[in-house]
Amino acid sequence: MKMETLRALYIEELKDLYSAETQITKALPKLVETATNSALRQAFENHLEETRNHVTRLEQIFAGLDVSPKGKTCEGMKGLLKEGDERAGEKGDADVLDAGIISAAQRVEHYEIAAYGSARTYAELLGENEAVRLLSETLEEEKAADTKLTQVARRINVEAKAA
Repeated sequence: MKMETLRALYIEELKDLYSAETQITKALPKLVETATNSALRQAFENHLEETRNHVTRLEQIFAGLDVSPKGKTCEGMKGLLKEGDERAGEKGDADVLDAGIISAAQRVEHYEIAAYGSARTYAELLGENEAVRLLSETLEEEKAADTKLTQVARRINVEAKAA
């Protein structure tokens, strides 16, 4: 697709997000299994359910645009998730490993926050009001997930320091 219009860029951003979210739904279960801290496991479980809802919201937006969400791989997310998978496969002190997993997960959240913020701005400019609502809802959930990870990290990082 040529990037000659804001609409074309908007659709590409949405496809990138759709790919990212579907990749995340496949990666989160491993983090749930790998995390040893119960609060961290719960945060990942909760975010997995939210991520499934993010995929559904994106599908609603695509249906409104009469465009398929398929056909693009988010290479940025692929790389972030690969790094997270490597971290989850490491051996060592449980608290240190949980701290590392949080760091990897927050990189994912920050990527999503940036992408959803841009997509929402494009939707606003294009007058896609329902998409703005859906993207804003997801953006707030991504920010909340990042905040939750920060809260959990504060406790785990102290425990990791003691290791």
